[in-house]
Parts: sequence; structure tokens; C-alpha cells
Amino acid sequence: MDVGVFYFPSDYGINVSELAGAVEARGFESLFLPEHTHIPISRKTPYPGGGELPKCYIHSHDPFVSLSFAAAATRKLKLGTGVCLVPQRDPIVTAKAIASLDQMSGGRFVFGIGAGWNQDEMENHGVVYETRYKVMRERVLAMKALWTHEQASFHGEFVNFDPVWMWPKPAQMPHPPILLGGNTDHTLRRVVEFCDGWIPIGFRGFDASVSVARLQRAAEAAKRDPKSLSITVFGAPVDKAALDLYRKAGISRVLLQVPDESRDEILRLVDKLAPLTRT
Repeated sequence: MDVGVFYFPSDYGINVSELAGAVEARGFESLFLPEHTHIPISRKTPYPGGGELPKCYIHSHDPFVSLSFAAAATRKLKLGTGVCLVPQRDPIVTAKAIASLDQMSGGRFVFGIGAGWNQDEMENHGVVYETRYKVMRERVLAMKALWTHEQASFHGEFVNFDPVWMWPKPAQMPHPPILLGGNTDHTLRRVVEFCDGWIPIGFRGFDASVSVARLQRAAEAAKRDPKSLSITVFGAPVDKAALDLYRKAGISRVLLQVPDESRDEILRLVDKLAPLTRT
């Protein structure tokens, strides 16, 4: 089981290049960064974590720009979005950015995706809250076509383009792994339909064995090999005994949270977490 970290890269926090170098040097497998293009002052949907929205949501860097700096500062560290808000992004532009990052990093990108929860934010991008999952699906399928065909086209309800050339192609074949975040049965059906893995949230009573069994049942129902799908737990406990249970259950990767603290506090925490990479 691989152990990585996730961090909200803010304009007042630790430099992402320094953080990437620090976690690679301490044996972590990956660094995942989230995405919010902006935060509307209005609020139609409550913050899923409860209470006020944390400051880092308002001050976050673009994940692809940040991961490019992280890639340049490291050699082996996997670089992931955790998660990219696909409905808020043009699929052609995003496919190009991902292919470029994967090429330039030597095939180290992991494409964590989600449909988003902030209704006001997505509406500013012209996305209707009720159809965001349909938009996400079509945009992912369109990106896969762009990555895997010399002449790609796509015609759906939300994405339409006639044959095009788009290069470079990703270094990873056929494309970087696509991992979908969420905890519902609907999420699992989408995972087995068009993704390569699942990102369940490790808070709120998460059970590793139950989750592995859920994904296996969903894969078998769709006639897909469960072994072709990975599980990356977002927000895993900082506890060796708990992580040992995750590993035994068949979890592929866990992501430990690096909090919104000062540079020195973050580096001290990374040092403290480093022994867990040997779980």
C-alpha cells in the first residue's frame, strides 16, 4: 500500500515545490492537490465539512500549475489532483494540460476527479448543478478520446467536436489513471463504467473491508475485473494500526492530510508522518 499526502496549496502557505521535495525525500509516494477556481460569496450549498468554509479554499493555487512546479522539484513523486472539478473545465484545454504534465513529469500524473459540491461556483462556469455528473462523464470520455486517438471526435449532450488532432499524448498508456471521488453507490457505478479507481473519503466511520467489498460487487455487476480498479483513501487516519488494516483489506493508496499551517509546522508534521510510509 502506498502512502501519499494531500494539501490545499495556498498563496500564504508553504511553497509547493518545497513541500513536494520534502515529502519525496521522506518516502511518500504521492502529492495530491485539490481545486477551486474561485469561491462565490453567496452560498446555495453548505460546506460539506460543516461550519465556515476554511480560508484555504479562497486562496488556493491552480492545481495544474502547482503540480508542474512539484514535478520540476522531484524525480519519482506521483502528482495527483484530489480532486479536479471536471464540470468546471473545458475538456480540450484540460486534456492538453494533463497530457503535457504527464509527458514532462515522465508519466507521474494521477487524475483524481469529482463533480463538485459548490453550486454557486459551478454556475459561474455555466454548469447546472443537477446535471453536473452527466457533464463530468462526457468530459472525461471526451478527454479519453483525445488522449487515445490520432484523430479524435466526440458527440454528446454537453460535449461536441468533429475530428481533431491533439498532441502531445500522455506518457502513460493509454492515459493517466482516472480516480473518481465520492462515497455513494452512484459513485461506484461511475467508477466501474469509465474510471480506473475510486477515492472514498476516509472520515465518518469509513470501513476499509466493507469498501473493498462494495467496489468488488459494483465491478462484478458491470462485468469488470475488480483487480483493474484501485482504491485511494482520502483523509486516512494517522495511525499505523489502522493503516495496517487498510493494507490487509486491499487498499491501494492512502492520502494523509497536510493541514493549513505555517511552513515550519508543516515540515515538522511531515517528519512526524514519515514513519507511516513504511506501513
